[in-house]
Order: sequence, then structure tokens, then C-alpha cells
Amino acid sequence: MDSRKPRDRLLQTATEVFYREGVHGVGVDRVLAEAGVTRATMYRHFAGKEDLVVAWLEAEDATIRGLFAQAASAGGTPAELLEAVIDGIAADATRLHTRGCPFINASAEYPDPESPVRQVVRRHRAWFRETLTSLAEAADRPQPAQVAAQLVLLRDAMLVGHYLDGDGVEPAFRAAARAVCGL
Repeated sequence: MDSRKPRDRLLQTATEVFYREGVHGVGVDRVLAEAGVTRATMYRHFAGKEDLVVAWLEAEDATIRGLFAQAASAGGTPAELLEAVIDGIAADATRLHTRGCPFINASAEYPDPESPVRQVVRRHRAWFRETLTSLAEAADRPQPAQVAAQLVLLRDAMLVGHYLDGDGVEPAFRAAARAVCGL
């Protein structure tokens, strides 16, 4: 018997199947069956499938924010933290998000920029960019906003590139990211 709460089972199942197969490729009935919950239970926690997608992306965002907080609390210079960001992005693409970026993938399935899904993606990307800008400022990098924008672009490329082309992308990502960060 699965001891997780029904909401947690729904979210974990949605996370796995939405990421692996795409949001529109997976029906609610399948999520319910794999999570072992009823439709009524789902609607107690989520108004519909789109709300479940939003919850999945918010959980992804919280995980990434937690990783940043954990790295910052471990100490180190701002330059060392930039290096840790590069290592973290490479590890994410090669170990966890091997099918590309969940935010990019979800955005491709929700083209309306005003949809709740795209709003979560927009908030995440703004936070990510602002966090990298602050880190680049703390590391005394020239044009910190440009450094951050380039790192975001390189992260996107690493996640998609690794999915499409495999491990050969990682060395190119690391070299480009280090050059952008002046490391």
C-alpha cells in the first residue's frame, strides 16, 4: 500500500508521466489510474489537469530554488557559486532532466502566453535570471545581467542539446558557461 497522501501521489505521477510523455499525450484517467486515486479525489486537490500541470511546474521551481539555497548556505565565494551553478546545470541535464527542460516542454504545449502554465514558466525564468544576475554582480563580473541572460540561454541549450545529442554536449556547455562567467 502506498502510504503517500493522494495529492502527493497525483503530483508524483503527473511529474513522471507529463515529463516523460508530454502533458497533452497523457490523459487524466491515466494519471488517476497510476496514482491510484479517484476523479473526485483529484478534483478535491486540483480544479483540472491544467492545475495539476501548474502544481508540477511549481514543484520543479521549488526544487531548483532549494538547490540554489543549499549551495548558497554551503558557503564559498561568488565565483565558486557560479562554478557550482555550471556543475548543477550539467548534472541536471545528464542525470535528472534527460528529456529536456520541463519548463520549455510545457511551454511548447501551452502556447498562450497568458495561460497559468506559461505564467509559472515566466515567474521561474525571471527568478532564475534575477538570481544569476545577483550572483554575477556579487562575483564582480562585468555586465551581470548579460552574464545571466547568457547562462539562461546556455542552460536551455544544455538541456535540449543533451536530450537530442547526448553526452557530447556537456563539454561544450561547460566551456561556454565558464567563458561567459569569466572562470
